[in-house]
Amino acid sequence: MAGSVHDSAIYHKLFDAGEASKLFTDSAEVRAMLIVEGALAKAQGGLGIIPELSAAAIHRATLEIPLDPGGLGDPAATNGVPVPGLVTAFRSAMQAPEHAQYLHWGATSQDIVDSGLMLRLRQLLGLVEDGLRDVLRALATLAEDHADLPMAGRTYGQYATPVSFGSVVAEWGNPLLDALAELPALRASSLLVSLSGAAGTGSVWGDQAPALRAALAKGLGLGDPGRSWHSDRGPVLRIAAWLTRVAVALGKMGEDVTLMAQSGVGEVRLGTAGGSSTMPQKQNPVQPSVMVAVARQAVGLNATLSGAGMARQERDGAAWFTEWMVLPQLCLATASAVQTARKMAPGLQPQREAMRAAFGASQGLMQAEALSFHLSSHMARPDAQAEVKRLCKAVIADGGDLETAARDAFPQIDLSPVFGAVGQMGDAPAQARAFATRARAI
Repeated sequence: MAGSVHDSAIYHKLFDAGEASKLFTDSAEVRAMLIVEGALAKAQGGLGIIPELSAAAIHRATLEIPLDPGGLGDPAATNGVPVPGLVTAFRSAMQAPEHAQYLHWGATSQDIVDSGLMLRLRQLLGLVEDGLRDVLRALATLAEDHADLPMAGRTYGQYATPVSFGSVVAEWGNPLLDALAELPALRASSLLVSLSGAAGTGSVWGDQAPALRAALAKGLGLGDPGRSWHSDRGPVLRIAAWLTRVAVALGKMGEDVTLMAQSGVGEVRLGTAGGSSTMPQKQNPVQPSVMVAVARQAVGLNATLSGAGMARQERDGAAWFTEWMVLPQLCLATASAVQTARKMAPGLQPQREAMRAAFGASQGLMQAEALSFHLSSHMARPDAQAEVKRLCKAVIADGGDLETAARDAFPQIDLSPVFGAVGQMGDAPAQARAFATRARAI
């Protein structure tokens, strides 16, 4: 097995991260770092920190000269970071030493790596956003079309009170809507340029440091933090936490769909299902299983990443290395969850007969709460609760159903408002429609 499912010829289509996969390659990292170096030179030329002619030459060269990532392996192993090797290789490839000497002027490796990372994370957030919008459009249709379709609500895996399939879909979609609503603030607070020099003080640039950082931020389309964040990994941690929440929300959908599709329940059918090598009857819920698996992975990775937020002193190699090992996998896990949900959601088909059968299988016990409140208008609330509990125990022990038992016990009371799934869904249909309206407005 490959070191990562996303790098595996066998598994990469199962855990499909879509276009996000292209953002976490050696070539993409080198390209991003060169973009930063070129933008830095341009900003420094504009402020007179380096000769403007050299700045233009460097900027143009970063757009034209490709570097082989393989050539950076040995210097990265020696230096613990790829930037020294990148700078050396690029200066050589420029074949213009009079200009190349001004490349990377006063910057430190972390400035280049972190700023390049932010360029890629900006693209990732855009891809995830697009994917979530597609997922939400499909869920909005499901929720609205089936807002009034009653199904058994379950808590602790047991029959609870009736809900609607539309309200269940709304429960899947609302956390995703919340995540989308938070994206503008997340981008503003976390997609930041890094430019602080060797120990985070910008000492080489003197009083021009703030202006240079602002110019670089503008050139790259990133935010200016107004300070160093070399050892403050908050920007990375905020993005990782948001991605993890998205993965978890999709994982919850995957868990529910897996349970609803299981043998003996069959309340939902997937548009695409997997087969077994030996059992021809199997229709395996592959897509929801992927969503659950990558959500679990994201949770674990985010915990490791959070520990790396305790960077020692002005720069911590171990903490930084941990980010490099963990963050790309977390990003691809979330992208994979989004891509899988994007494919799965439009094909979900609720099975009305199976949902109706659950009400019969529950022996009417889903109406127990409604019955106790209805009886409370005819007797003290504690007495009503005790009576319904007694009836439920009898039904469970002796068979039959709660409606028959209740009518026999209270023939003088009209129980028609209690029994019947549709009348006991509460505001489930309204919740489903409210979600659909909100989702279509994004």
